[in-house]
Amino acid sequence: MSEVDFEPQHSRLFIPNFLSLNECRELEFIHKSSSTVGYRPNVFSTTLSHLIATNSSHFVIPFIPIRERLKDRLEEFFKCEYELFIEFTGLISWSKGASIGWHSDDNRPYLKQRHFSAVCYLNTYGKDFTGGVFHFQDGEPKSIMPKAGDVVMYTADDHNIHSVDEITEGERLTVALWFSRDGSHDEDKKLISLLSQHLLHKNLADSYLPLPASCNMYWFSLGQASDCQFGFNICWARLHVLGYDIYISQDSGDDCDVSDLLVKPVHLVRGSELLDQEFVNIMHALQVVHFYCWKGSALLNKVSNTDSKVVKVTDVQREKISGLNSVLSNDNDFASKVFCNTLSEENGYICFDWSGILAAVAAWEDYASNLSQQIHLQFPFWKMHESIYNVQLDEPCSSNKR
Repeated sequence: MSEVDFEPQHSRLFIPNFLSLNECRELEFIHKSSSTVGYRPNVFSTTLSHLIATNSSHFVIPFIPIRERLKDRLEEFFKCEYELFIEFTGLISWSKGASIGWHSDDNRPYLKQRHFSAVCYLNTYGKDFTGGVFHFQDGEPKSIMPKAGDVVMYTADDHNIHSVDEITEGERLTVALWFSRDGSHDEDKKLISLLSQHLLHKNLADSYLPLPASCNMYWFSLGQASDCQFGFNICWARLHVLGYDIYISQDSGDDCDVSDLLVKPVHLVRGSELLDQEFVNIMHALQVVHFYCWKGSALLNKVSNTDSKVVKVTDVQREKISGLNSVLSNDNDFASKVFCNTLSEENGYICFDWSGILAAVAAWEDYASNLSQQIHLQFPFWKMHESIYNVQLDEPCSSNKR
């Protein structure tokens, strides 16, 4: 489908291939290595404020050009008389069982500030998931089968009532933005305030190592995300569906709770092999593994000598791994059903290789360090203008305006 706008009473715009596949894959990497349980059953979310709170503020950088392009295109199409404000930016994924009925995006009193919506699809119907078709109640297009890179924009009011079919397999991933005419709901000002607090005592050396939030934000259970009697930790689960366990060499103690476990150094385990490479915590390991999934074959064979880094798991270690798994999941099969592993070489992913993981450790550090440097350099301009934008640092200060 080519770019199409539709009748005024149902003002909406569909743009195919608005995002590149690499942009989609980068945001997928960020979401799958950073997300928390979401606002609805079987939904997971990554907000910009959460990235800042978990010492991953550098991941805000890849969103900036996308936000700017979306905002410019939306203002152009809807002929806004004055500048809009981004009210919310978030990565949202829907797993098996998630759906939503007919609604408008401003259908609650606390959402009336939302005037326009933009949904960017990061993966593809029929390839990465089934179900999850987007429907408008009236007008055209009547239905949208998500495809990676496509974007739909529409007014957030009852002129664009819509629904999403239940996900039947896989995980449907989007980046969603809402826009407001009301400057008091400007997301940028809130994020800059959070960044001011976060960056105050941080330096480049430790500013990109993730720090998990409270454990209940990562605990998923069917229908009730806070029910710890049945469910699993989603950081553990995302590693589990890719074939990994984690091993904590430190003595955790019998009374150690999940919050303590999430911040302890870990090793990656696969089958009977343990990688003798310590990660600062489970989220660090998760980010490296999903970085490997993102970058794929470009990382293979970057490290030639892996023999000294891979050791056999001992019986004592295996017992500790099993005990840890029982704490982080009440049902391994349940985790596999929620995060169905659909990764395959056909979908652009690669087979496992320890040398690739080791290469990913260094490549992830370079990537995160570079983003962290960018955010430290650009933040003074954001703070000055109370706006998060792509600063052209090679230009004079006076020209660094949005």
